[in-house]
Amino acid sequence: MTITYHNRQPVPPRLLDGLPARYSDLPALLADSDVICLCCPLTEQTRHLLDATALKQMRASAILVNIAAGGIVDENALADALDASEIFAAALDGYEHEPEVHPRLITHERVVLAPHLGSATEQTRHAMGLLAARNILAVLTGHPPLTPVPARTVEA
Repeated sequence: MTITYHNRQPVPPRLLDGLPARYSDLPALLADSDVICLCCPLTEQTRHLLDATALKQMRASAILVNIAAGGIVDENALADALDASEIFAAALDGYEHEPEVHPRLITHERVVLAPHLGSATEQTRHAMGLLAARNILAVLTGHPPLTPVPARTVEA
């Protein structure tokens, strides 16, 4: 099996030493792959990276797996592509409008949905607990929190 990947730039060849992996531009990767696994951060450049145009480039037998942030996939376009059998199936671990999931994806027979589990390792949860405790201690001793969350105005 050959692994084809896309990134902003190819990784150094030494990192791929011994791996059956090759770099590809995104349109070719979408057209040539049986399974597309999204593993990128959500940025302005990656928001809706898989939109209607990108989904149409995929094989009708392709499976989309998103283990990254939900906003990378245009969920309405994904539901349309699945309904039109432009792609075969999707497995999603993140959702465009979390915690809400697109209603057509919830009921679609060729979609597998999982709660966003990317941080659900023992090591990560332990580190998250320690960071929360350090934030509490910082505030209680008169220091600013280590990881402040900016205030956000919520409209009623």
